[in-house]
Formats: sequence, structure tokens, C-alpha cells
Amino acid sequence: MEALATWQYLAIALIFVWSGFVRTSLGFGGAVLSLPFLLLVHDQPLVFLPIIAIHLLIFSSWIAWNGHRQLVAENGGRKPAEGNIDWAYLWRAMKVMIVPKLVGVVGLLTLPGHVMTSIIFVIVLVYAVGYVLDKPFRSHHPWVDALLLALGGYVSGTSLIGAPLIVAVFATHVAARQLRDTLFVLWFILVLIKMVSFLIAGVDLQLIHQLWLLPCALVGHLLGERAHRYLVGSRTNLYFRVLGAVLILVSLVGLVSGLGAAG
Repeated sequence: MEALATWQYLAIALIFVWSGFVRTSLGFGGAVLSLPFLLLVHDQPLVFLPIIAIHLLIFSSWIAWNGHRQLVAENGGRKPAEGNIDWAYLWRAMKVMIVPKLVGVVGLLTLPGHVMTSIIFVIVLVYAVGYVLDKPFRSHHPWVDALLLALGGYVSGTSLIGAPLIVAVFATHVAARQLRDTLFVLWFILVLIKMVSFLIAGVDLQLIHQLWLLPCALVGHLLGERAHRYLVGSRTNLYFRVLGAVLILVSLVGLVSGLGAAG
């Protein structure tokens, strides 16, 4: 990322502020809602993916730990009976996702990118519209949820578009106040696997650029924390409505991109 123009460095910094804000306020979207803009500035995805991955590892662990500390403080210094993370559902979902995730990472199975993108985002749209209308779609069939989680796990191993599909399923099973922190623990596990693949493949982790991009993401993170507290503290289902609106935005962008690739 050397020899870029001044405006490009400034644009990248602002995009990472945006990335940190979206990631922290909603619990996902830091990559999928920032990478398209980053590629408009500098069309080298392998430059940005390791930076985004390291940011996610840092902030996901920080958020989950802070959430635990706050609950302990609110409970008079004792460990609460119900924490900020739904461990039971997290581990149940990981049992379904881990094998497809590894298959995606090592590239044992390759499906047409535009076909997979279209299928995923159509499914996500169904969930998202339900959230916006305050009538969340529920499959009522565990095998359907398992199929969607497996697909999300596979896609998260091959690219960055698996998160919306995973979020759509998790949001129907995890309480709103636990959803963000539960997702961050999940992202930490999934991204850690991806980072191992980067190291094995010898991908440059762009560590020197962390020195100036990490503070940018931190600014977005701090703003996102305030937005998240407001969304979750709302007396209405505002959090899920905003989540649904963002999922719709992501899905429409993904569908348009998929149609462009197909054309």
C-alpha cells in the first residue's frame, strides 16, 4: 500500500472509521460494508483482508471481555447466572459450521461465485424484511437452520459474505442483548481460522499499516459503542429493525454485484 496519493490514504482512514463503527454498533458488517469502498480506492483485496481480520480479532475480544466485566459489576461483583454470550447456541452452531468452514478455507469445493452470492442474499433478504416489519421469519425446522449455518460457514471460509447469512439465523435464536457479543466470539473463532490460512499461504499481514489504521478503527469503535447502547436500550425493537435495514442494504449490493459478475 505504498506510493498512494494523499487522498487515497485519507479515504482509507475514513473507511476504517466507518468499518469500526458498523462492526461495533451492530456486531457484524465491518468487512462486508467497508471492503467494496476500500477496493474503489485501491483494488488489492489481499492488502485489506489481513488488516480487517486483525482488527476484528482485537475488537471482538475487547468487546466480549468488556461485556462480561459490565455484567459482573452490575451483579455486585458476582458472576451472573446469564452472561453476555449465549454459549449454548454458539457451540451448537459451531458444530454445524466448522466442517463447511474448513472446506471453504482450503478450497476443496468451488461453486460459481455469482450463483452462490445470489442464493445467499435472497435468503438474507427474507430474514431482513421480517426484522424491519417486526415479524421475524422463523424456519421452525432445525434442519433448515443447520443448512443455512453450514452455507454461511462455507462462504465465510471462501470470502467475506457469509456473515449476513449467519447473523440472520443467530438473530432468531439469541436474545438481542446477547446477540452482538455472541457474534463477536463467533467471528473471533472464524477469523482465527482464516488468519492461520493467511500465515500458511505467506500472505503479507500489513502489520506496518496497523500503526495508523488501528486508531482509525478505534474511533469508529467508540462511536459504535454509543450507538449500540442506544439501539439495545430502546424500548422498541429498534435494534432488530436497524439490523434488518442493514441486511437489506448488504443483500441488494450483493445481488447487484452478483448480477454484474454474471454479466
